[in-house]
Amino acid sequence: MSDFGDRLRDERKRLGMNLVDFAELGGVKKNAQMNYESGERAPDSNYLCSLLRSGVDIIYVLTGQRDTLNLTIDEKGVIAGFRSLDARGKAGVIALISGINPVQKSPKNVFHGNVGQIIEGDVQQNPVFSFGKDSDE
Repeated sequence: MSDFGDRLRDERKRLGMNLVDFAELGGVKKNAQMNYESGERAPDSNYLCSLLRSGVDIIYVLTGQRDTLNLTIDEKGVIAGFRSLDARGKAGVIALISGINPVQKSPKNVFHGNVGQIIEGDVQQNPVFSFGKDSDE
């Protein structure tokens, strides 16, 4: 049940809502919402239907799979735009998205010189290159 609670919390955060406001969407109080998100209690169908009508991806909350049938106009536009890109453009979009993903385990820096080039770890802004000579000379 904790996976359900984690996904419910993910949806609340995706919508930019606090516990009280999100609980009100489902017709419950803050304590009930906290119990649902912690996995201590399971919500009823009335709660889930209320959230669905408010734009919560209930398919994701229940299964972990994003609902691709009920996309917003903006989401449909993004998908259509992505599909029209060539491989290099798609690689750039994927690099951009992975660079802003808040659940990443390690930070990534994307360099604009080559689309899709991702460097992990510490990166110097002005690297010094040595081509065959020692840097002490």
